[in-house]
Amino acid sequence: MSRKLFPFPLKLFPFPLLFGLMAGTAMAEVPRVAVDVAPVHSLVARVMAGVGEPGLIIQPGGSPHEYNLRPSEAALLQEADIVVWVGPDLTPWMEDAVATLSGDAAVLTLMEAEGTALLPFREGALFEAHDHGGEEHGHEDHGHDDHAHDDHGHDGHAHDDHGHDEHAHDDHGHDEHAHDAHGHDDHGHDHVHGASDPHVWLSPANAALWLDLIAARLSSADPANAGAYFANAAAGKAEIDALVTEIAAILDPVRGGRFVVFHDAYQYFEAEFGFPASGAISLSDASDPSPARIAEIQARVAEEGIACVLSEPQFNPGIVAVVMEGTAAQTAVIDPLGSALAPGAELYPAMMRAMAEALAGCL
Repeated sequence: MSRKLFPFPLKLFPFPLLFGLMAGTAMAEVPRVAVDVAPVHSLVARVMAGVGEPGLIIQPGGSPHEYNLRPSEAALLQEADIVVWVGPDLTPWMEDAVATLSGDAAVLTLMEAEGTALLPFREGALFEAHDHGGEEHGHEDHGHDDHAHDDHGHDGHAHDDHGHDEHAHDDHGHDEHAHDAHGHDDHGHDHVHGASDPHVWLSPANAALWLDLIAARLSSADPANAGAYFANAAAGKAEIDALVTEIAAILDPVRGGRFVVFHDAYQYFEAEFGFPASGAISLSDASDPSPARIAEIQARVAEEGIACVLSEPQFNPGIVAVVMEGTAAQTAVIDPLGSALAPGAELYPAMMRAMAEALAGCL
């Protein structure tokens, strides 16, 4: 780390002020941290509160799957002492960027971290309740016995099964704002991905675990501020506990309501709160759904009285309108990245709360 602690000549500082600066934590050089997506950046910002601020690589509205680094974002990676990212299943392009630009940085890959709960990809358009085992999901550490993930085999996490040599992500080379242009469907292109769904931050249990992992990584680089990092992590975990209770209360009045989502990104949220989706219009946010897949979803919405079809800010609303045509279903916008929110420590709880409120208001 090469930043100057005092950008002005020392003689300009009164001695008592200078002594106070040298005696406090200001003398500790805070690590420079680069983070991939806004929800994870929010968790890092919570741990660093009062000490420093992390840098965000993928700006609001950008697609995690394909992103062209601006010079300022490349500089964040190049100057970083610590890189925190979800992993190549979410941002395949970033693996090379981290290796090339952040060779000397400590790297925390959250999907590979011990204890991170992983769920497998779902390939079909329609989901069944047993995919989640909603009534059995329960993170005991949150005190929600009805949300356990024991049936997902998380003690081992089988990280080897999402080997990084499989992260070609041919389906991810896209502009997320121009789905109409590329005209392919989820049945007609190469869909190569790891074994696990990368939207892991939508599990509050994962987020709580990561707060401690982030604090430990920061403390290793900056022992002088270790107490602040771990205190912030503890406070952040208490806030997540309260958030889980709040979201459960938001969803309880509409529990049992049936909904479909635009793309299959929400199963961690569904599993956490025992609130399963009935299907997804698109397999991923990198592909337009095929006519056959749309027909499957249309049939389920019409035949089973689906109450809500959730869209996302960057997707073509015309596809949602086609799915809802001739039914009484409502629609709402839900955003798993919090793109409309200001980046920072408050983004994660605000994003999760907004998702719950959008779902509850649509059912």
